[in-house]
Amino acid sequence: MQKVKVFTLVFFLSFLSILNSDAQISKVLKKITNKNLPLSNVEIIGGLKEALLVGADSSIAHLSAVDGYLKDLTVKILLPPEAKAITDNLSKLPGGSKLVDDVIIRINRAAEDAAKGAKPIFVNSVREMTFADGLQILKGPDNAATEYFVQKTSQQLSELYRPKIRESLNKSLIAGISTQQSWNELTNRWNKIARSPLAQMAGLKTVEVQLEDYILEQALKGMFLKIAEHEKDIRNNSKARVTTLLKKVFGS
Repeated sequence: MQKVKVFTLVFFLSFLSILNSDAQISKVLKKITNKNLPLSNVEIIGGLKEALLVGADSSIAHLSAVDGYLKDLTVKILLPPEAKAITDNLSKLPGGSKLVDDVIIRINRAAEDAAKGAKPIFVNSVREMTFADGLQILKGPDNAATEYFVQKTSQQLSELYRPKIRESLNKSLIAGISTQQSWNELTNRWNKIARSPLAQMAGLKTVEVQLEDYILEQALKGMFLKIAEHEKDIRNNSKARVTTLLKKVFGS
């Protein structure tokens, strides 16, 4: 008899607890699922920050992996078109084609290595996002969040990537000559010819491409391209909205 009373008391208390818990849960669920309720400022900012971080995380994970740049044809970094004379001449030498391939691999490996340190830069830019920024992104085109990142992170990302790229370009190749030195010699010789009166009459133009700047630009362009792809996916594909807040903000 005593055991029955104890069991009844425990059951009663548990039932009250469940009722109270269910009441709280119901309130939360009602708030989340009621489509008539406008999104709060906190929800808008929270959803956008999640979207930004999800897109950045996915992009960094992809590009910082081995072959992240190298084997993704949409972001693979190649030498500029003006380098064709270098690559063509090298390819004629024994082992020259492999050397050209090694240069391309080295450049892309430098970008992959640099991408590993990009996350804190994106996280800080997300923390600084204001409500006005959030509204502009939410109502903007499919790449509005990416453009926010371009404005907020480009300078810091450049500072992160540049040393890695410079180190790659300055490594010795044949006879102790680096990619950067070969490029400088090629462009200097070409420009002397292109500046002559006869060459100018023929319409020849000087080559002013700075190799380090060009490769840096391509590396960052690849990063933002990947972020834009993830942003578009979150905006247009419900399956890409991996959290409840993302579903609410971008599904509204």
